[in-house]
Amino acid sequence: MELNELLHRTGEWLRGGTPDADVIISSRVRLARNVAEYPFLSRLSPEQRQELVELLRESLAACTEPGEHHYLGLEGLSGLDRAFLVERHLISREHAEAQGPRAVSFSLDEVVSVMTLEEDHLRMQVIHSGEDLVGAWKVLDALDTRMSEEVDYAYSSRLGYLTACPTNVGTGMRASVMLHLPAVVMTGELEKVFRAVLKINLAVRGLFGEGTQATGDFYQVSNQVTLGVSEAEILERLASVVPQIVRYERRAREALMRESRASVEDRVWRAYGLLTHARRISTEGTSRLLSAVRMGVHLGILEGLPIETVNRIFLMVQPAHLQKLQGAELSGKERSVVRAGFIRKELDSQR
Repeated sequence: MELNELLHRTGEWLRGGTPDADVIISSRVRLARNVAEYPFLSRLSPEQRQELVELLRESLAACTEPGEHHYLGLEGLSGLDRAFLVERHLISREHAEAQGPRAVSFSLDEVVSVMTLEEDHLRMQVIHSGEDLVGAWKVLDALDTRMSEEVDYAYSSRLGYLTACPTNVGTGMRASVMLHLPAVVMTGELEKVFRAVLKINLAVRGLFGEGTQATGDFYQVSNQVTLGVSEAEILERLASVVPQIVRYERRAREALMRESRASVEDRVWRAYGLLTHARRISTEGTSRLLSAVRMGVHLGILEGLPIETVNRIFLMVQPAHLQKLQGAELSGKERSVVRAGFIRKELDSQR
């Protein structure tokens, strides 16, 4: 499979169509694992790195059906291709920017992704559309069980799974839900939501996870604690708070429509107008405007515009995607022109 084939579709996690798709974008569960016979990544020799990459490739192949996953060695990929994989949430930014032998294996629907030699020997993740932490965990747990039959994990009967970073020791699990919270931001209530989440040991991060800023009012809520709790407890804690945030966002939208309808409609239509007429636009500017448009679609202000189109635009105008679509590397100024043209074309097709 060629990477460019992914340009013609969005991953399952971004398709929407779930009951809470107006607020909840996706659910992700990730596990960190290390192979017992090898040192942590920072202590691996070049020979051990190559050996481990091959071992894990063979192990992954034994756990999946032929043709079910696509395997890529990152060392030989261009910076553009690696950035493209980051934008599709198939690898992390750290994995893209690292040096030496490393790889990713992902399912063709982009639900399952396995990074080898990222921070740990293995970073396995499953992303599902909407609120489906339990479903994502079932898929990941099954893969983890199969992998444990192929390699021996570094494990302590007292501490649990051993990981390169102490914050992952224990279950090695990070579970997160990506949310779109434009009304909470507009009403100035975001800090209140953040404080409530932090009180129960959850964290709020940006679109691309740890160390990133929010883009287009998208936020990831995830667990902070992995030691001394079970996988079920992590999922239950997250599942208990997400519906509250969803209700908070919906109440904020209702209040805005009740008390400031004209202002909300003006915000939405201005955003739509700029997107349909702009000749140059940045990634950040696009995210901000698409956030308003996305809210407008779900509030019934913009009728006839499928949310799938909005989601597709949001993904395809990211820098690496845009350059892959053009088949050439572009400067920032060139991307802003091409991005504006792509958006106009996509929105015009829905009129």
